[in-house]
Amino acid sequence: MLKADAVFDGGGVKGIALVGALCCLEEKGYVWNNVAGTSAGSMVAAMIAAGYTGNELKKIIFEIDFESLLDKGGLQSIPLLGKPLCFFIDKGIYSGNYIEKWMRDNLKKKGITKFKDVSVKGKSRLKIVAADITKKDLLILPDDLIKYGMDPMEFDIARAVRMSISIPFFFKPVKLKYSAGCSYIVDGGVLSKFPIWIFDVNKKPRWPTIGFKLLGSEVSRTGSGKSDIVSFTLDIIDTMIEEHEEIHLKNKDFVRTIPISTSGTKATEFSLSRKKCTALFNSGYNAANKFIGNWNFAEYVETFRRG
Repeated sequence: MLKADAVFDGGGVKGIALVGALCCLEEKGYVWNNVAGTSAGSMVAAMIAAGYTGNELKKIIFEIDFESLLDKGGLQSIPLLGKPLCFFIDKGIYSGNYIEKWMRDNLKKKGITKFKDVSVKGKSRLKIVAADITKKDLLILPDDLIKYGMDPMEFDIARAVRMSISIPFFFKPVKLKYSAGCSYIVDGGVLSKFPIWIFDVNKKPRWPTIGFKLLGSEVSRTGSGKSDIVSFTLDIIDTMIEEHEEIHLKNKDFVRTIPISTSGTKATEFSLSRKKCTALFNSGYNAANKFIGNWNFAEYVETFRRG
């Protein structure tokens, strides 16, 4: 048994590749202590913290209709004008409520609802990254909820995931109300898409932190010939979030990161075909297998973390 912490990158439906990598490492004997993630990575991290295995997640992924996670009622049902109206009135094309409910239902199957359910001695094993655009600040859930006068242990995990997956203008932002006011919370990828640093300590680590990083450019909406205001704005947001963090990874972080190719798949491609789903999973699995062949924790500590 090989204990490790895991940090999962954001990337919308491309997160399927994360599960492929996860399955490979679990086959090699890895078990997860602390887990963290942004956006799609927060969904994977939450499920792992709740007790799901990589193979269980694979089964769920290959059975789900991704388009069913996007709400189609209300303003969405208005022909032609539905999406633009949601965009301008609700600040997001989709509500995100369906994904939140789906996450809550799956967590309940493992008897998990709040952060206290995945905590040891009052410390959560799960960290979810979001962004408070009202305070212009990174939000690490559940820890930072203390700043809002809330009990971190009593906060709902599915709600935290809903916050982290709120791609600006694609999903509605989440309103976090507290005694001093209200903050708008969006996708953590706006500030930190890949928080590989989140479990680092100043001293020599007892076990490794392994990062799962999604790589690969995708064809933009405007590059596909779309020129409407929604497509234009979503391309701006994608550019902000897809800031190619891998270029800025320090060597000590890159050597503990599994780079996974996802070329040709859009983060918001919820109409993903079974063929693409399988290709993403296999890409993650193969990338993890290659990583294991080169990874040596003792060498990593000697080179970068001697303390």
